[in-house]
Amino acid sequence: MNVSGKIAVIGGGSWATALAKIVLTSQSQINWYMRRPDRIEDFVRMKHNPAYLSGVTFDINRIRFFSNLDEVVSESDILILATPSPFLKQHFAKLSVPLKDKYVISGIKGIVPDENMLISDYLVKFYQVAPDNIAVLGGACHAEEIAFERLSHLTIACRDLKKAESITTIFNNSYLKSSCSQDVTGIEYASVLKNVYAIVGGIYHGMKYGDNFHAVFISNAILEMQRFLNIAHKEVREITGSAYLGDLLVTAYSRYSRNRILGTMIGKGYSIKTAQIEMEMVAEGYYGTKCIHEINAKYQVETPILNALYAVLYERKSPYEIMPRLAETFR
Repeated sequence: MNVSGKIAVIGGGSWATALAKIVLTSQSQINWYMRRPDRIEDFVRMKHNPAYLSGVTFDINRIRFFSNLDEVVSESDILILATPSPFLKQHFAKLSVPLKDKYVISGIKGIVPDENMLISDYLVKFYQVAPDNIAVLGGACHAEEIAFERLSHLTIACRDLKKAESITTIFNNSYLKSSCSQDVTGIEYASVLKNVYAIVGGIYHGMKYGDNFHAVFISNAILEMQRFLNIAHKEVREITGSAYLGDLLVTAYSRYSRNRILGTMIGKGYSIKTAQIEMEMVAEGYYGTKCIHEINAKYQVETPILNALYAVLYERKSPYEIMPRLAETFR
C-alpha cells in the first residue's frame, strides 16, 4: 500500500479533528472534507475547528479544505472516514465518483442504520471497494485525549496484514502507538457493542450504582461481547485485547464517553429525547442498539444486556424496572 498518496479526512467532528491532528504528524499535507462551508471559513480564520476540540490549533497551510465530497474523493488516494454512522449513507448519497480504486480507513464505530450493515460490508456492497483495501480503526482511544497528546493506542485491522502494517506509519507518533489485526468484522462489531454497554453502564451510574457493581457489570458485558463475536464472526481473537476489552473499558468509564453520558442522563431521569438534545452530540450506541438487536434476530445469541437496553431505548420500558432486574442476573 502506498501511504505516500494523498490522504483525506472525511468529517468535521471531534474524532475527525483528532485524526487530522494525528495524520499531520506524519504527513506534510492532508485534504479535509467538512459538510458546511461556513465551518471551513471559521476554521481557516481561527486556525482551529470552531465547534470541536477548539484547543487544537492547525497550520492551515498544510490543509486543503473541501465541502464537495466528489472533489475531495477525486483528489485523494486514501480516505479516512470519521462521520457518525447514522449520517454516512446520507453523505455518500451525494457521491458520484467511484471509490473502487481508493483505500478506505474507517474510524466509524457504528453500523449503517436501515441497512444494518457494518461499514466495511457497506463499502464493499454499494461502492465496490475491494475488501483488502478497507481498514478499520479499533480503540481504546478518545479524541479528547489525543488533543492533550496523552499516550493512546489504536488497533488497525485489515484483511491484508501487510496493508495494515503500512497504515500504522500514518498514525504512529510520540503519543500514539498502533498494532495490527486481521479481525475486521470482529473489531467493527466490538466497536458497536462497547457503545451499547457504555450506555447501560451510564444508566447504572445515573441510578447511583457504585464502582463495585460497575466492575461486575463490565465483567458480564465482555462475556456477552465474546458470545456474540464467537457466533457472528468466528475468529481466533484475544477478547482481553485493547480493541475489545480495552475499548469497552474506556468507553464505559471515561468522562469523555458520549455513550456513558447519555446513559447517565437516562439513569438520572431524563427522557431519551431530552438527553440527546442536551448532549448536542451523537451517541453511536443509541443507533447501534437497534441495529445489533435486529442483526441478532439472525444469530440468536444470548444478549441480556443488549436486550435490556433495547427495551429501555426503543420499547420505552422504565430503566428503574429493567436495570435492577438485569442486575440480578449478573455473576
